[in-house]
Amino acid sequence: MKIYLAGKMRGVPNLNREAFRYWAAILRGEGHEVFSPAEHTERIYGDAVYRDNPTGDEAAAGIDGRVVFAADLEWICRHAEAVALMPEWETSLGAQAERAAAIALGLKVIDL
Repeated sequence: MKIYLAGKMRGVPNLNREAFRYWAAILRGEGHEVFSPAEHTERIYGDAVYRDNPTGDEAAAGIDGRVVFAADLEWICRHAEAVALMPEWETSLGAQAERAAAIALGLKVIDL
């Protein structure tokens, strides 16, 4: 299954990269294709956005939130069969929007 991984990034140390890595590995281990926004952001901006970012501040790391969120939503709309919600997704406006997009599109929603 093609799964988009949704979870809180802003305001979490190092943009919650380790939690995204953990859940992406679990889902891939089950045989799924996974789009991780943390990995995608790293591909665009490099590893430096995660290093020494104890406050999880996208702007301070030089990340354009519109660019990454547009790519995330595009992947959900064009490819995803499901959106997997990481623990504490409810505290993330981005993850809430990604869940809403999944529901609007009739995709499966998975609570991790």
